[in-house]
Amino acid sequence: IEKDYIVLIERRMELVRLVSHNAHKRLVTCLQGHIGTEAEKRHKKLPLTALSQAMQDGGSQLGEESLIGKMMDVCGEAESRLASELMQHEVQLERDILEPLNQLAEVDIPNILRQRKQLAKLVLDYDSARARWLQASKSIHFSTNYQATAAKVETLKDEMDEALNKVEMCKDQLSADMYNFSSKEGDYARYYVILVEAQADYHRRSLAALEGVLPTIQAQNDSWMEKPAYGTALEEHLKRSNREIALPLEACVMMLLETGMKEEGLFRIAAGASKLKKLKAALDCSTSQLEEFYSDPHAVAGALKSYLRELPEPLLTFSLYDEWTQASNVSDPDRRLQALWVACDGLPKNHKANFRYLVKFLAKLAQDSEVNKMTPSNIAIVLGPNLLWSKTEGTLAEMAAATSVHVVAIIEPIIQHADWFFPDDVDFNVSGMFVAMTPEPDPGPFERRRPGSLVDGDTPRKDRYLSYPRSSPRPSPGFSIHARTLTRQDPAPNKLGDPSPTPRRAATLNRKQHHHASSPAFQPPLPPPEAGGVTQTQPVAEPQTQEQTLCGSTEAGQPGLAGGGGGQGGAPEVQVATGQQPLPLTQHSAEENR
Repeated sequence: IEKDYIVLIERRMELVRLVSHNAHKRLVTCLQGHIGTEAEKRHKKLPLTALSQAMQDGGSQLGEESLIGKMMDVCGEAESRLASELMQHEVQLERDILEPLNQLAEVDIPNILRQRKQLAKLVLDYDSARARWLQASKSIHFSTNYQATAAKVETLKDEMDEALNKVEMCKDQLSADMYNFSSKEGDYARYYVILVEAQADYHRRSLAALEGVLPTIQAQNDSWMEKPAYGTALEEHLKRSNREIALPLEACVMMLLETGMKEEGLFRIAAGASKLKKLKAALDCSTSQLEEFYSDPHAVAGALKSYLRELPEPLLTFSLYDEWTQASNVSDPDRRLQALWVACDGLPKNHKANFRYLVKFLAKLAQDSEVNKMTPSNIAIVLGPNLLWSKTEGTLAEMAAATSVHVVAIIEPIIQHADWFFPDDVDFNVSGMFVAMTPEPDPGPFERRRPGSLVDGDTPRKDRYLSYPRSSPRPSPGFSIHARTLTRQDPAPNKLGDPSPTPRRAATLNRKQHHHASSPAFQPPLPPPEAGGVTQTQPVAEPQTQEQTLCGSTEAGQPGLAGGGGGQGGAPEVQVATGQQPLPLTQHSAEENR
């Protein structure tokens, strides 16, 4: 039994030597430093050290004014700390694992195996001595010199006993070593446990080093203002740039106010791809060199549409998608406007502010629809799908097709009644970073002429970038504010030379429908009137012109505010806070006319 156990230990010991040798060899290949060298030299030879040095050199070359330079410098220091941790880890592995494994596989077990071979040799020596002794013992009976033969037999017996003694001693030593190996098998297995523990400790220390430097890296990265605006969530862009209105939105609106308000087919005619790409890239890097784009309003309009379309969440938000679509399905015009107002009021603060800014601009654009052909309906068709879409999966074309009908029914009335939804005026140059362009000399009769941005010498027209609600006076010569409608005071003579203006068909149409006006059941609160009231009007040339203006123009695509018949169906009449019971807008105008 003991012999069989020894044989089992011997077989396992040979396998242990083989697997320990292979493990040692593979572990050495995992190390990045050179085995046996000093710690400092090992650190210099590590690839991480070379990477760290290259990153820090690159950061110093780019300088502090470059975000890449800052990141390379800070991250280079982090890589240097990782290299130090790696060097310490490899020194520990070499001391606690590689050397013991090498001792076991190359020294201890081979020594035991050599004793096994030595035992086999001693056994052969013993067998030889015993054979000689047996031969001599048999020949003693036939020897003539008995005394000499007996002495030889005695000598051979001593040699045999000595050989047997050596065999026993070697066998005992071999057995002791094998038992000792078997008892220490747990210690040998501990080497691999130490390996995993050392790796875990190394990774924890490396993680701590990285977590220590990550806040600094993140802070420097967040402090860098020049980050793309396209494709970035609105909240993130506004927070990062410390703005109220998204940069692409404000920049495009300001450029269009300069040169695009009279452009036919704005937002409908596609711009050149290269010019649009360049403008988007310029806005992404927050450059102020935008002068070259003033001459291409279609590229500016395309950049604005692209920004709205590339938002991760539409400006009108996913969360209110159902509310918007339900509001657009309301059949009664007054109730539809009320439902749209409720959905608009539910927008998040930043989304609502940017939507208000955009709607005010679009309403201003629609005022020139006779020239630019962009009525509220046309604007809603081309721009609406970029303001609201479903969160459900599908291609952009499928989502646009599913949403376009609802979006037009949402955006068009909001543009038509922009001052009802958002009564306050808007300063389009909200950031103050845009300066009015100096008017260029007359380029000739056949070239595009940029609208003048300055009046009275070099004084910028500050009111050029203001959106005035129709309920507040606008300091513009030649115009008067009546209720919420802008009217011209210098009527052009008609064909017969009469200075009175020619009545428009829309006015006649809405006068016939005057008796249909009714207040909606729910009127959202309006802001308080400005000082002096908002119902004060200047004298007008003809009462007919004033009524014509109040009722709206079907030629411009604007519905009458009286409700019942023109444009989009009846819109809720506008109530003006005057301290008295407000009348519907058309009735209020009739009282003043009388």
